[in-house]
Amino acid sequence: QVQLVESGGGLVQPGGSLRLSCAASGTIFSINNVMGWYRQAPGKQRELVATTTGGGTTNYADSVKGRFTISRDNAKNTMYLQMNSLKPEDTAVYYCNLRDLFFIPYRDYWGQGTQITVSS
Repeated sequence: QVQLVESGGGLVQPGGSLRLSCAASGTIFSINNVMGWYRQAPGKQRELVATTTGGGTTNYADSVKGRFTISRDNAKNTMYLQMNSLKPEDTAVYYCNLRDLFFIPYRDYWGQGTQITVSS
């Protein structure tokens, strides 16, 4: 079983920055796993923010391109999300995800979520 623990959420003013961290522990079977950040605003479905593979390939939602940067430290099994130029519409609960591709079908693991509120 894999456990994901997020940290770094909070309240920030528009235009500000925050950095989220996600530490993974437990048994991860595939080194080619995919880690990512998703978010869910009140009354909306959970949506992809960004993903990163073990090899460093990244993918971003159009709404965050140029403002957010995803990265990971494979040695520490830790993923980060640097969020700059935050907007009120970025307000949501942010979830860390790890997709272990060793299994068919793959296995998804989720963190407990951390609240980001962008408001003046």
